[in-house]
Amino acid sequence: MAQINPSILSADFSRLAEEAKAVEGADWLHVDVMDNHFVPNLTLGVPVVEALGRATDTPLDCHLMIEDPDRWAPQYVEAGAGSVTFHVEAAAAPVRLAREIRAKGARASMALKPATPIEPYEDLLPELDMLLIMTVEPGFGGQAFLDIMLPKIRRTRQLIAKHGLELWLQVDGGVSATTIERCAEAGADVFVAGSAVYGTDDPAAAVRMLRNQATEATAAAPWACAH
Repeated sequence: MAQINPSILSADFSRLAEEAKAVEGADWLHVDVMDNHFVPNLTLGVPVVEALGRATDTPLDCHLMIEDPDRWAPQYVEAGAGSVTFHVEAAAAPVRLAREIRAKGARASMALKPATPIEPYEDLLPELDMLLIMTVEPGFGGQAFLDIMLPKIRRTRQLIAKHGLELWLQVDGGVSATTIERCAEAGADVFVAGSAVYGTDDPAAAVRMLRNQATEATAAAPWACAH
């Protein structure tokens, strides 16, 4: 089943509680945490995540684009995140960190920047609940989707199938009505959408439309037929 995670980065930050409620039919609420070090942008941190958790019943999917996630990621679980994603490029001990996130009660996810290959991390996959393939360079919303990431999504899906894992495969960056079907066909099943949801007059309807598109594309995809 395709999952749609609207990105709060594209919402109106002066009305975050209302913006979170506007997409309560979504599977998760994607929260981009940036520290102006790992990426050249600064967004929000633990206190805002705690506040969002009180404002919505939609589970929080926190994507940490920060340095030293080994130190900070567990705090986001404690703040109420149901899923915490760290970047492998920034983690000192990714296996230990994934296990700590799981031990604290959240889903553990690992993200790869566009230039980071998946193959060196094949042995880590059983330690994870989700893998995030960035389909833009992390740091800013509203970027154009990188089609050159589609082969990487396919290779990742093949590795997941090879090991028989129940691992979610998330894509983030430029996901919209014009790109989501390609992502689903390639093997993604969790889709982060920012402006494609919050840039519309009816965010909840946009979530439903994107989910339907992805579900239909998945049904016809070779990887899903073989699953």
